[in-house]
Amino acid sequence: MDPITPNAARKGRGALSNATGRFEPTERIAIDDGWGSADEPAPPLATTLTIDSTRTIIARNDSPDIGFDRSINPYRGCEHGCVYCFARPTHAYLGLSPGLDFESRLFVKPEAAKLLTEELRKPGYVCRPMAMGTNTDPYQPTERKLGITRSILEVLQATDHPVCIVTKSALIQRDIEILSAMAAKHLATVTISVTTLDRGLARRLEPRAATPQRRLETIAALAAAGIPTGVLAAPMIPALNDAELEAILAAAKAAGAAHAGYVLLRLPRELKGLFREWLEAHMPDRAKHVMSLVAAMHGGRSYDSRWGQRMTGSGPQAELLRNRFELACRRLGLEHRGNPAKLDTTLFRPPERDGDQLRLL
Repeated sequence: MDPITPNAARKGRGALSNATGRFEPTERIAIDDGWGSADEPAPPLATTLTIDSTRTIIARNDSPDIGFDRSINPYRGCEHGCVYCFARPTHAYLGLSPGLDFESRLFVKPEAAKLLTEELRKPGYVCRPMAMGTNTDPYQPTERKLGITRSILEVLQATDHPVCIVTKSALIQRDIEILSAMAAKHLATVTISVTTLDRGLARRLEPRAATPQRRLETIAALAAAGIPTGVLAAPMIPALNDAELEAILAAAKAAGAAHAGYVLLRLPRELKGLFREWLEAHMPDRAKHVMSLVAAMHGGRSYDSRWGQRMTGSGPQAELLRNRFELACRRLGLEHRGNPAKLDTTLFRPPERDGDQLRLL
């Protein structure tokens, strides 16, 4: 790993360092050049936005672990700065670090709505639920100004295309009128991610995300608007927040959640070093124990990428967590994670363009 970035520079950030991406031929290491530059306090790390030059907006997948085959990610990188984020290693494909670069050097897709319209118009397009929030959060802070996620929802609403959203941001309340209208047609579900109810722990794990209380308030607001809303207790980190599983589910149910899911912490590629570094800085007394339990729940490794294992793990501890989740859901009357298949795909109509022949109703 790179030397830890000074506190003043990374205030409000999750990662502690900015290790070079795995595809880079050289490694960057910060050193004192002897000219006194290291004596000056490091400036705060600013967020930069770069336009993503993508020509398509819908990503496809064939994973049996998730209930959808297509998704949209308006942003690459995420300013929430969650240190555990499994998407961090994807920044290496951009020649950047999964560390601080991931949460400060963002790529945005301002043409997302236009690209989506073009893809939905294609003659061979078959409608199935669209997922958002599967990689990076569609309601991260910069969305407040850019409104890319909202523009996507406007296209989906206009075409009666179903959508399922996962977020940990209270900003989704801005779009309640769109989601409520879609939900009335069985076209929308929302899941709010809640990692912990401990505000202090949340501030260190997810420095720029909404507080736990704001997320519960968001569940209540969405549910009150008639939007099927659930909670995702994720990630569950052994010996750190896993003891809160039942409390998170109960609090979400009290707020109005109807369905629930959970995901075990997974540490692919560079994320293993980043998370261990965070543990040693914030939880030095339990760092080795946490990492040992993570390995025990992933077949002796920090991450088991096999389908059917990567989300929930294996072994006695993983089985215990699974049983606790199922018992809590049964007791609270929570359905397991919302099923996108319940969304209506029969109402979809391709976007119209000037000159299109009128259709008979």
